[in-house]
Amino acid sequence: MKDRIEILSFQYGNNMVNPKLIQQQPFSGKIIIITGGSKGIGRATAVEIAKLGGSVCVVARTPEPLAEAVEAVKTNFSQEGQFVESIAADTTNMALLQPLLETFVQEHGVPDYLIQCVGYAYPQYVEKLTLDDFRRNMEVNYFGQVVPILCLLPHFMAAKKGHIANVSSALGFMGLMGYATYVPSKFAIVGLTETLRHELKPYGLTFSILYPPDTDTPGFAIENQSKPPETAIVSKKGKLLQPEQVAEVFIAGILKKEFYILPGESKFIWKMFRHFPGLVHSVIDGDLKKARKQVGRT
Repeated sequence: MKDRIEILSFQYGNNMVNPKLIQQQPFSGKIIIITGGSKGIGRATAVEIAKLGGSVCVVARTPEPLAEAVEAVKTNFSQEGQFVESIAADTTNMALLQPLLETFVQEHGVPDYLIQCVGYAYPQYVEKLTLDDFRRNMEVNYFGQVVPILCLLPHFMAAKKGHIANVSSALGFMGLMGYATYVPSKFAIVGLTETLRHELKPYGLTFSILYPPDTDTPGFAIENQSKPPETAIVSKKGKLLQPEQVAEVFIAGILKKEFYILPGESKFIWKMFRHFPGLVHSVIDGDLKKARKQVGRT
């Protein structure tokens, strides 16, 4: 989509950011905590921030990809004084995460940004889902972003500064067959961020929500293993983005303090759904009907 690359003239082919932006080093002297930062969009975002002068703390559960992400960030430092740290923790576990973040704040000060890329999807026919499936998706996708906010919020409010960027999904404003556990959790992220934006504005805090479309990440590969065939057929109509593409648009929106950040086709779909929801329903219903016929479920 033309509008997603005109923001800062990113070149996707070789993953090069606008040289003027690199020269400006907009994250110089800034500290950014990135949850879910060891893979996919989170890792790509951490690397791009390193290129733009920022210091990064990457939070993730699994040690090996976390260590790999740290090395990737280090190799993209653009100036002296930058640092990268890692916290190995499940962001749904407040008892574990809070003291680790408190130690980080004591050592480095209040971060300037909290960027939240935690999340996963388990697409499946609704009749095959259990209550535990619904709880697990909400636990990871929603509470996995709530907990870091609650841990850092007293520091942000006391400092009267900070930008929190949460990751929802293109399915954070519309539903799609096969995603009965995933969609509600992504709607919840939107509701949370909308509310915090309003309540915390007097404290100088600002917010963003990222609505990425399908993105070629390790999580997406796992997601495809359980995806109903009808869902796969309908989803293929959209363009699959690379994590670096999404990260570049994400960073551009954060720097401009945009509340809604919509990479790729998400922007068009979001506008259509806001203004013509009936039309969007008609289109996706028609797509599902064709897909069901194609797989022999009429």
